[in-house]
Amino acid sequence: MARRLEPLTLANLDELPVPCRACVFWELDPVAARQASRNGDIQLEKEAWLSQLLLDWGTAGVVLYVDDAPAGYALYAPANYLPRIQAFPTAPVSPDAVVLATGRIMPRYLGMGLGKILIQAVAKDVLKRGFRAVEAFGDSRWDGPGCVWPTDFLQAVGFGVVRDHPRNPRLRLDLRSAITWRSEMEAAVERLMGAIRPEPTRPAPAAVRDTLPRKTET
Repeated sequence: MARRLEPLTLANLDELPVPCRACVFWELDPVAARQASRNGDIQLEKEAWLSQLLLDWGTAGVVLYVDDAPAGYALYAPANYLPRIQAFPTAPVSPDAVVLATGRIMPRYLGMGLGKILIQAVAKDVLKRGFRAVEAFGDSRWDGPGCVWPTDFLQAVGFGVVRDHPRNPRLRLDLRSAITWRSEMEAAVERLMGAIRPEPTRPAPAAVRDTLPRKTET
């Protein structure tokens, strides 16, 4: 199967899973989110949020395609663009980190290691921008797709808990100290056709092998 990564933009925003396309859990504070829901403006609010972030900061997400079909995505941004963070008991995040907010793998692609590929792509982009780490809030009682990553999944791809909590611990992936992980991550992402910084003149080698157990995908 051919796999490729593309930045999340307004052009491919509609290719997110339906629940995620019509969700502003991270993009708005709880009061504004309820108001947008009542007014039926959620999708417009999401477009406005992404448009502003792309203007201010650049790429804020990555979409993974398998045989040209969207198979999953990850959304990340500096903390000040994600108002929902303030509602988490383990906030705030560290000032040297970008927040891995949310993401999902489409059901038919679970168990194929695609979750790790998404995290590797996010980490590479964040490192390129000069940040030291990626932080995320986990869900230790995860029982199905939602807006927060399963804690088990985050730990499986290299994150460590920096502030514990029975439901929503805050975890961190330290990029500059994880030399071995970083080398593996860069090699894996570069093997994907259409990576964040594609090299069109170089033929794309075989896809990355499956490395994650099914239960840790999100």
